Amino acid sequence: MRRRLLLAAATVWSAQARADGASLVAAAEAGDLTTLRRLLDAGAPVDLRDARRRTALLAATHANRVDAARLLIQRGADVNAKDDLQDSPFLYAGAHGRLEILQLTLAGGANLRSTNRYGGTALIPAAHHGHVETVRELLKTKIDVDHVNRLGWTALLEAIILGDGGAAHTEIVRLLVAKGARLQLADAQGVTPLAHAEQRGQKAIVQILRQAGARP
Repeated sequence: MRRRLLLAAATVWSAQARADGASLVAAAEAGDLTTLRRLLDAGAPVDLRDARRRTALLAATHANRVDAARLLIQRGADVNAKDDLQDSPFLYAGAHGRLEILQLTLAGGANLRSTNRYGGTALIPAAHHGHVETVRELLKTKIDVDHVNRLGWTALLEAIILGDGGAAHTEIVRLLVAKGARLQLADAQGVTPLAHAEQRGQKAIVQILRQAGARP
């Protein structure tokens, strides 16, 4: 009898937790600070999750709701909590150029060694997508500029291989080189950053790499 009562209570609590989690996440995604405060003040744990295991902070990051993210971090939200896709607020903010939220997550204890589903740090997709200011912010930290993801690529390689060779990716390459990125660290096939840039006709990037001492 006692076990049945405990199981019933656990089921009720679990259902309530799921409902509270969905409400908290929805409020964060909408930037509804009034509802967020009400739920948190009523005792809802700040890291409750929805059906996709997103926390409210991750939902706020998806929607670029800076004020909601700030409130949640102030209330103790975990900036490294991952969802089913292995995204965390910190990783997602880096990958998608959510600069203000990225700064909040860095101040809130971001794990610089945390990796996404491709085995990359926040710096690698930031370089890939051409988020110059995000890359600049991450390079102020002790993040590993030469981390290699599961594809065998560093941030420098991704900026070249997946970039368009335009102004943003050229500036990112310049920033990475200035930070000391290893110029001869080749991909899994042994192709160097300079060789990739030359193959793609990225003249400005080739010039930066050559001036820094890179070799094919």
